[in-house]
Amino acid sequence: MNVLDGIRVVDLGNFITGPYSAMLLAELGADVIKVERLGTGDPFRAFEGGLYSPQFQSYNRHKRSIAIDYATPDGLEVLYKLLATADVVIVNNRPGVLENVGLGYERLQEINPQIVYCSVTGFGPDGPYADRPAYDTVGQAASGWLSLFHDGDDNRVAGPAVSDAVTGIFACLGILGALLGRQRSGKGCKVETSMLEANMAMAAEPITQFLATGVVPGRYSRGAMSQAYVLGCADDRRICLHMSSPEKFWNGLAKATARPDLLVKYPDRVSRIACYEEIGRDLAQIFREKPRDEWAALLDEHDVPFSPELNVGELEADPQVSHLNMFYQSRHPRYGLVKGMRGPIRYDGLRNEIVSPPPELGEHTSGILEELGFTPTQRATLKQQGVI
Repeated sequence: MNVLDGIRVVDLGNFITGPYSAMLLAELGADVIKVERLGTGDPFRAFEGGLYSPQFQSYNRHKRSIAIDYATPDGLEVLYKLLATADVVIVNNRPGVLENVGLGYERLQEINPQIVYCSVTGFGPDGPYADRPAYDTVGQAASGWLSLFHDGDDNRVAGPAVSDAVTGIFACLGILGALLGRQRSGKGCKVETSMLEANMAMAAEPITQFLATGVVPGRYSRGAMSQAYVLGCADDRRICLHMSSPEKFWNGLAKATARPDLLVKYPDRVSRIACYEEIGRDLAQIFREKPRDEWAALLDEHDVPFSPELNVGELEADPQVSHLNMFYQSRHPRYGLVKGMRGPIRYDGLRNEIVSPPPELGEHTSGILEELGFTPTQRATLKQQGVI
């Protein structure tokens, strides 16, 4: 369901935030052209050697790649011609960087008044932190997010990129709103978001809780309020529960565990929140009595919100993931079999099942230039000059 068919997006981003936002638009049917530097391209390409790392593949499906040395006058003119045909351009640099090379909002608006210019930064367009470099952990730490997950003296950071991905999603949301607004006004606009603001938006509940009560939420405050637990089973595999507030789920848990005494010991939600850690100890002992699959069957039978704790290597074999057809594989002419994930959005029960693998560096340069009106002779000259 290509709801953005006819929309052209120029992706000038690197790493995650900008490219992820562009890929989300591509999954909705936009024609996304990734503009990359000659020779190296997006730095994510080389994260595990070569120019086609898994990190790069994660955020660059459905795109075409054009490689231009736009630090040269001729290269910049080529890029200007491309941007004149674009509906959206996405950048993720520190403030002022692209203005210095002729790619700021004002200059591009002169070239294309209808363009939607999305700028993603670490800390916003100005302010005391605006010029600082920012990557994912910086965004998590600055927004208060990391404090809710990191505990003790362990100096390692667990988990995948959160701030990067969330910022890309909010950038995509802003772009879609701007495109809708352009239909009404006929004018483009500048869309801005930052890692700091986006990650704070994701932490809306704990931040609002503090604003309302003056109490800084602890790391396990949300788990206590929602009655969520991660429990080891007899086979050393883990299962996760989230009873939330409906009383029926706690009753179901008491039946599934054959422990009606839990209803007496912890009779209501207030007492269960207050006794969160004590309940966790009780459930830890109970769930060690059976293997995970047995618990899963019992919890399912009694309508308790649960899931086995799957690692990423177990997802493909999971029945529900398989039913949703989340994974694809395609054949790349150079890299052979390429695997990845489909987008998570459907329209009227349908989604685009055709997935274009991430492009090689400059794979589509010649074809895109031909679309822009460059003749074979002009393309050959640009290549000879080292512009493309």
